[in-house]
This record gives sequence, structure tokens and C-alpha cells, in this order.
Amino acid sequence: MSNRTYSKMWADSHEVLHHLLEEELPSHETKPLADRTMIFQMLSAFYIKYVKIFRNMEDLYEQIVHPQKRRVVHHVLEGVMGRILELKNEMVKLEFSEFHYYDDILQDLKLTPEALEIPIPRYFLKDKVKVMKDREKILSRILSKSSIQVEKEASIRILTLDEAIHIIQVAERTRQGRLRSKFMLEIRMEEERERMAKQRSSSTMSTDVAATLIKKVWQGYRQRKKTKQERTEEMIFLDMEPTPDFQKPSAIQLQTEKMHQQRQVVQEVHEVEYQQALVTIKEQLHSVEGPDIKETLREQIRQWFVECRNVTGKFPDYPDAENGGSATLFASKTPQEVLQELAAKEEKKKQKAAEKKEKKSAKGKKEEKKKKKKGKADKEDEEEGWKMAPSQFLSTVAEGQRIYEEVWQNRDEHTNLAQKYVAELIKEDKRQEVEDEIRVQVDELMRQELKNLKIAVDRDKSTKKKGKKDGKKKKSKKGKKKKKGKDLTANRSAIPGINLVNHCLNHKDVFPQISRPKLYTIFQMWSYQSRYEPRRDGLELGREYNYLGTTLRQTDIEPMPSLSDVKQLITLYGILPLGSQAVHEKAPLVKSLMLAGPSGVGKEMLVHALCTETGANLFNLSSHNIAGKYPGKSGLQMMVHLVFKVARLLQPSVVWIDNAEKTFYKKVPKEEKGLDPKRLKKSLPSILKSLKSEDRVLIVGTTRRPFDAELKSFCRTFQKIVLIPRPDYTSRFVLWKTIIQQNGGILTHSLDMSSLAKITDGYTQGHLTQAAKDVLTERRIKQLHTKPLTAVEFIPPLARQEPVYQEEENSFKAWFVKTPLGKKRAKAATESENDGKEKGQKGKEGKKGKEAKKKGKKKK
Repeated sequence: MSNRTYSKMWADSHEVLHHLLEEELPSHETKPLADRTMIFQMLSAFYIKYVKIFRNMEDLYEQIVHPQKRRVVHHVLEGVMGRILELKNEMVKLEFSEFHYYDDILQDLKLTPEALEIPIPRYFLKDKVKVMKDREKILSRILSKSSIQVEKEASIRILTLDEAIHIIQVAERTRQGRLRSKFMLEIRMEEERERMAKQRSSSTMSTDVAATLIKKVWQGYRQRKKTKQERTEEMIFLDMEPTPDFQKPSAIQLQTEKMHQQRQVVQEVHEVEYQQALVTIKEQLHSVEGPDIKETLREQIRQWFVECRNVTGKFPDYPDAENGGSATLFASKTPQEVLQELAAKEEKKKQKAAEKKEKKSAKGKKEEKKKKKKGKADKEDEEEGWKMAPSQFLSTVAEGQRIYEEVWQNRDEHTNLAQKYVAELIKEDKRQEVEDEIRVQVDELMRQELKNLKIAVDRDKSTKKKGKKDGKKKKSKKGKKKKKGKDLTANRSAIPGINLVNHCLNHKDVFPQISRPKLYTIFQMWSYQSRYEPRRDGLELGREYNYLGTTLRQTDIEPMPSLSDVKQLITLYGILPLGSQAVHEKAPLVKSLMLAGPSGVGKEMLVHALCTETGANLFNLSSHNIAGKYPGKSGLQMMVHLVFKVARLLQPSVVWIDNAEKTFYKKVPKEEKGLDPKRLKKSLPSILKSLKSEDRVLIVGTTRRPFDAELKSFCRTFQKIVLIPRPDYTSRFVLWKTIIQQNGGILTHSLDMSSLAKITDGYTQGHLTQAAKDVLTERRIKQLHTKPLTAVEFIPPLARQEPVYQEEENSFKAWFVKTPLGKKRAKAATESENDGKEKGQKGKEGKKGKEAKKKGKKKK
């Protein structure tokens, strides 16, 4: 695609965004809505439109090479991301469900379900490539000093003489067995060759008969091959089968990919040039326009001195640098306004003492009034209906839209075919920066000049004011002191965060009774995903949609979410907030996330995919990982402090708690009492309170037995609970195709995928993957061209595994209904049923009354 194409795509996206902002930002106050169905339809329409804009903007940011345009696109992109999260939060509050279905709206907008897929911005990882490489180097260096030594010490074991002789004997017998089998194979092959030679010599077949047999076999083979080819061509012609080169990328695709790579290189070059231009243009403005700006500012400030002196009879106080210096006064206020402000300040000082006394006496009355007002307001809100909550991101989106319309919409770029930076725009931005820097220097000079004028003209008054001001400043400094939370590692360097852990590894003064291998356990919690291969397959496998979600809900049946729905929630609640600091600070804050589901549905894989897509550090605080480490109350306190301090310094970070039900056990089993699995239970609530919006730290729990945990404390800790079900038929159909191809298999007509997906009902992604690995061995892959795969081959390895039965899935559903969101959903469903019954009864009563009236009229 050319630059002109991307420019048109950018213009179209902003045109849609302009109409969308007009709908979301009406000129007058809208009336509250009462119809929940209409509200959900409106929110869903906004959500789908913003997702479409988000997809376009993400593509634009990756392919546009103009550095200044990319910044505008990035600004709008983050605003749209945040608005999507806000709309999702509103829909969850309205429907009391994490999963939503938009079948009817997609049909009205003539869109496919793929339009709902939220892309993961590629710049999340591109912008932090250098940081991740540096982190891997530091990790490998420290792990080489600690973990490898521990592993070597654990693996080396001194053998006795008998054990060593036994191992040598086993190896020697194995070697002799291999040689013996090799000799026997050669003997059998030789005997077979002799037998075949005797048969050839004893046969009396004529040459004509032999030629006829050969011809018959060859013609049969040739005809079967020709028939198969003609059948395949016919199916391709009817569009019932893909072409042979369907999986291979076409020439256009290869060319497009090559152009994309070239654009990435051009982006980097233009970005370097832009950064250099920022410095050079700023220096030019300093040297060329700086003296004129400096002189103009000095003349304006001196004029302000004179005007204030003429009006008030004294020189004004120069504004402090903290308040903005001279920029806050002389440019926007007249001397009369300054005099009025001074008089107002004096009046406020007199009123403060009286107000303090009144506040103490009236404090109790005000609290009672506030409570009454709140109760009335809540009742009024309930009566009035639903209103859209104020947005933190609409202003960001509107600002990006304004910049586009003012700067880029009508700009003529025929001369800038290379799409390099525009120097005029840089000058406009940097001119204000230069003026601010020069203003600081001018303020210092003019403060001294004002001081000299005061000494010369009104010396006595100035000394009194100075004494009063000094006293006030001292009092204000004393009043500003605040208590700070205790930092257990305040005396240690923690920048860039690695030195804190280095201290624990190199010094035993933290806990003298703990050995070095136990001190190393902080690294077993830190950067878990750095020691494993990145996982993206958790977000790619089985991405099939639930096409009957809306229909089932209309019949009061709650549909089980598909794997695509789960992926959407992981993206919305985990990847987008962790990937963008601006989005995390303003979007609805999600501090903790729970993934619940049966074994094998991919919970751990999703956690690794979450870290891979955002470049986050993974800390493993599972009960089995911290068992016996950092013992005692002080040890637990130090461990939690270290983990979350390093997590904040190396954000984004994910704190993973596997088998989270063990941390909230109702009753600890006897075999696990020694491990103390409930160590973190009391610490987690205080940890959640300490996490702020600027801390990109997410606590993720995974569990396959949530019903073993105390529900109240469990739900209080985990803010969002996502139930991951076993895959349905459509998901299994897609999963089988993907898994077989990933393990080296070839899909043919001999493999009945539909039947295979049907008979594997109850099996999870883990079961299917294990079965594919058992069948597609190295030997079987070599035989695929002569012996195609069949569905029967996968049944024996599946039969050896335990599936997820319907009873287990029902137990997960029953448990989820007891969670806070499940209770609200059930309550809303019962209320809607009661409303429907009342309406039905009223309708019946109305019909009876009408019939009675008709009968009365007939009698008359």
C-alpha cells in the first residue's frame, strides 16, 4: 500500500471518529434512559465502532512513516483503547456478565465476527526491545552465578563401586544387543534375497504374460491417479476445496510483506532524523529568536512594574517560580485585577479563623445532611434511570481529532513524497519551550531588579513584608510533613531493580539463618517467563466464535463462552492496560484477575501469553513455589516486599498464583499442612490496597478447583473472575486442524475432522495436544505421504486420558453463580421474570375486563 492509500485510510477513520464523537458528546444534556435493552444496544454499537477504529489506527501506526503523523495516531490510539475499556466496564455493570454477544448488531451493521477481534498493538513490544534485551542479559548473568551452581550441586552424586559396575554392565549389554539385532537383520535380508532368486529361476511365465501383467498394473495405477486428479480439479472448480497452493503465500503477499519490512526501516530512519531535528531547530531558535524574546519579556515585565506602582502605590510581589513565574500574571491580568486579588486574599485570611470554629460545631450536622442528600440522590437516580458515566478518554480522542482537523486534514503534501518531518510544526512546538526556558532566566534577573527597586523606593515596607513571608514559609514547611509507609529495603539501591536482588544473593545479612540456595528463591519468583520460550499460541488456538449467544440469552439460557470470548477478556483486562501506561492510569483499574477452569484448558498458557505480548516480568508466588522459603512472619513480610518492590520498578509485571484455591483453603488437607499453603492469604488484601493506578502490576490466579476455597475471601481478592470452559464443537474442529498441522501432520480426505471433533466432546486443548503428539511421531510423519492420517488413530491415546465430564462443568457453573457477579446476574434474571409475569397478569386482567364489557353491551 502506498502513502496515498494510508492517508485516505487515515482520513476515513477520522471521519467516522468525528461522527462518533458528535454522538457521544451532545451539545445538550441527554435524558436518562430506562430501557435496558436499548441501553445495551447503544453501548454495543459504540463498542463495535470504536473497535473498528482501533483496528484501523493500529495498522496506520505500524505503516505510516511520517514521524509527526505517527504521534497523532498514537495519541488517538491510546484514547480509543481507553474508551473501549470504559464501554466494556459499562456493559458489565449493566448486564452483570463478563461475556457479551453482538450477533444482531453485527447483522445490522453487515459485519463479520472477526470485526470484534481486538488486535494487540505491535508497538507494545517494539518500543521496549532494548529494555527486554538488557533484562535478559542481566538475568542470564545473575542466573549463571546462582541457579546453575545450585543445579550442579544438586545433580552431582558420588556413586558406590557396585552402582558404577551395574551401570557399566547395563550399557555393555545394551551395546551387544544392538549389534546382535543388526547381525540378525542382515541374515534375514540375505535369506529373503536367496528365496526371491529361487522363485525367479523356477517360474516358467512367458514374456507376453509378464508384459501384460506389468501393463495392467501400470495402467490401473495411472487411471486411478488421473481420476483422483480430475475429481480434485472439479472440487476446486466448484469452490468446495482449496487450491493446492492455498497454504503457501502468494507473490502479492510476499511483496506486501517485503514492503512492510521496508516501511519499518524507513520509520526508524525518519524517527532518527526527527529526533535530531528537534535538537537542531531548538538550538536555532535559541540563537536567532532568543535575544528578541528575552528583550520583549523584560520590557513587558518592567511595564507591569510601572503600572502596578501607579495603581497600587507600591511595587508588586514577584510570583514564585513554582507558580509559573511572570507567565501567570503579566500576560493575562491587569494591575487592577492584581489589586483586587490582593484584597481578596486579605479577606480570606480573616474569614479562615471564623470558618474553622464554625466547621467544628457544624461538622456533625453536615454529615447527617450529606447522608440524607445521598439517599435522596440514589433514589432519584433509580427513578430517573441510567446515564453514561463520565469518560476519562473522550477528551484525549477529541484532542487528537482536533489536531488532525487543524493541522493535517487540509495540508498539501505533494512536495513531501518521502513523508519526512515538517520543520514548521517543530518550530511552533519548540518556540513555546524556548520562551519558557528564557522566561526562567528573565525571571531571575527581574526578581533581582525588583528587589533593587524596592530597596531604593520603599525600603521600610519591604523589610517588614520579608519578615512576615519568612515566618509563613517556615510554618508551611512544617505543615507539609507527612507520614510515609515503612520501606524494609530503604537503605539498598533498587535501580534498575536488579541491585536489590543482587544484594540478597551476595549478602546473607537479610536472614543469616537462610542458606544461599534459599536466598536464590527470589529468582524463582522473578522473571519466570524470561527462562521459557515466549507463548503466543494461547491467544491463537481455537479462535472460534459463539454464533448463538444472543439467541440463547433471549430464551433465558446462559451460553458457555467460547475460547475467542476468553481471549477477548485477557486482551481487555490484561494486555491493553499493562501495555500502555496512559491507558492503565485512567481506565477502570483491574488489579487482580482469576482464570478458573478444568485441567488442560490452557490457563497457564494464557498467563505466559499475557507476559509475552506485553513484555512483562512474571513473578511466581504459587504456594508450592514459596513453601519452606523465607520462613516466619518477618520472612514472609520481606519476601512480599521484595517481590512487589521489584515488580513496580520493572513494570509491567504479572504476579502469578497457581492453584490459587490452596491459598484460600476452607480446610487444609493433612498431607499439605506442612507446606502452609495459606501463607499469603492475609497479605493479599493489603497488597491490593497498596497497588495504585500508576503501578502496572497485575495479580493473576489460576485454579482448577475453585470450590475448595473460601468464597468470600477468594472473591474479595480477585476483582475479575473468568471461567474458561472446555471447548465446544466448533472450537474442537479448529483446534484439531491447528494442532495436527503444528505437529507435522497433513490434512487429507482420509481424516474425517467433523467426526473427530464430535467424538472428542469433553476433551480439552491439553488432551488434544497430547493425543496429537502421541500419534504424530517422527516415524509416523515420514509415512504420511504413503499412509494418510485417519481419525481412528487418535482414539487410543485419547482413551488413556480422563475427559471433563458434564458433572464437573456443571459444578463450575454452580460455583460461578455464587460469586458476586453471578449473584447479580441471577437476581436480575429473576426480576425480569417477575416483571414479565406481572405484565402477563395485567394483560389477562385487561382482556377479561374488555370481554365483560362486550357481553354487557350485547345483553343491552
